[in-house]
Amino acid sequence: MPNGRLQSAIRAAGLTIEDLARELRVDPKTAGRWVTVDGRVPHPGNRRDISNLVGVDEVHLWPSLAENLHVKPNTDTELVHLYPSRSSIPFTLWTELIASVKEQMDVLVFSGQFLVEQHDILPVVRQKAAEGVRVRFAVGDEASTAVTQRAMEEGTTGGLQGRIQMMRRYLAEVADLPNVEVRTHGTILYNSLYRFDDNLLVNGHVFGGLAGQNPVLHLRQLPGGLMWKNYMRSFDHAWKHARPELPH
Repeated sequence: MPNGRLQSAIRAAGLTIEDLARELRVDPKTAGRWVTVDGRVPHPGNRRDISNLVGVDEVHLWPSLAENLHVKPNTDTELVHLYPSRSSIPFTLWTELIASVKEQMDVLVFSGQFLVEQHDILPVVRQKAAEGVRVRFAVGDEASTAVTQRAMEEGTTGGLQGRIQMMRRYLAEVADLPNVEVRTHGTILYNSLYRFDDNLLVNGHVFGGLAGQNPVLHLRQLPGGLMWKNYMRSFDHAWKHARPELPH
């Protein structure tokens, strides 16, 4: 399969395959094969240049390098990438993160309806739950003060509540599966959180802005990582106070 991580990083950097080839002074066909040919890994010099060009660690772009003792990941930062908006996250990155989950998927949102309607997450949840993956969804309580306030701030009075109701209806299809839990919360949500094993997307909520227009941090879990710990502690706090209103 194509290297979705490299493809996503190139797009997120505002580049094309042709731009990459020009910067590295290689044939565009060679650069294209780095993305399209399964398992194709560039030579060390090109890997380093690509990593610097797109601002993403080599081991993230080519996970097979983690088995190579001569290649050391940059463990100084938890930040994989900063996206100017949720809408700018490449579709392929969402697809890869959702499909590659092996242990834990956590979602803290008010609605998160796009996960179903754009990324068809429900069949994946069924499959992953059957494989033993733990899945937790915390969605908003449309009657809560926090949701009402958020809807007023973003100028979608009634609209946000409707999206939440739709998402809860979608999730009812998987809420009674083993390993799947769905809860509703009424907390003030400063960030929407999407955890896929050791990857975490943090969608900040800007006053007056729609979630899809707001910046997203892509973090990875590292030993002693304080950012990961802080955001996941926030998830756990919201989860603790959420209500398991949907069947389980």
